[in-house]
Amino acid sequence: MRSSLSHPQVDAASFGRALLDPQSATPDGLTGPDGQTAPKRFNVYRNNVIVSLSEALGETFPGVKTLLGEDYFKALARAFVTAHPPLSPVLIWYGAEFADFLDAFPPLQAYPYLGDVARLEWAWLQAYHAADAAPLDPARLGEVSPQQLGDVCFTPHPAAHMVTSRWPVWAIARANRFEPDEAGAIDLAEPQSVLITRPDMDVNVFLLRAGGAALTMDLLQGQTLADAAGRAQEEDGSFSLSDCLSDCLAAGAFSGLLLND
Repeated sequence: MRSSLSHPQVDAASFGRALLDPQSATPDGLTGPDGQTAPKRFNVYRNNVIVSLSEALGETFPGVKTLLGEDYFKALARAFVTAHPPLSPVLIWYGAEFADFLDAFPPLQAYPYLGDVARLEWAWLQAYHAADAAPLDPARLGEVSPQQLGDVCFTPHPAAHMVTSRWPVWAIARANRFEPDEAGAIDLAEPQSVLITRPDMDVNVFLLRAGGAALTMDLLQGQTLADAAGRAQEEDGSFSLSDCLSDCLAAGAFSGLLLND
């Protein structure tokens, strides 16, 4: 007579929840080679997963890690990991919610710029891994008649991203990640907006001038040149269309243009 042994099944959802919650018990049905519940084995595995995800955050947000210090960042990362399980098996895409988490984390309310630094670092990562595309040749604008220039819409380059901040986000990020040896005094009362692009192999970060943030944001969202320039002028009286548009073109923010009929 043939006998069969039935093994208890582990519910995947319960396993996932317990995996990132240090207070959870070993999931029902999870056993070791001897068929007995294996809490020690599970705790080791759980700790390894949390550590791996925390280290991935440190790789993605090295500027935030420098600002907070390694020990504090480790504790903060564990808190984030337990609250935000990964949605993808690809670790380089883990951390999309980290900036909002920093904004809402009560112990960090005295450092309100941290969320925007994280947004800049996340945008840098998106630009780094974006699809390749040739940037728009500025000469293409010369092919448009003056009467139609206001109707021009631009196609955003796949690597183009913007971060607008009430804080000197680029100065802080430069000092703590990109150019620490060239850091100078930082005025926390100075708002900054940046354009992140990768027209070729390297990711570039450009500090936008007065009115440049409004113009660039609208153009990246598909607004016509006339509408975007009008809003930028309303926002800042010192706005220069030629200067700000030249900045966008030089940075490689666009990959094409079309006329809005």
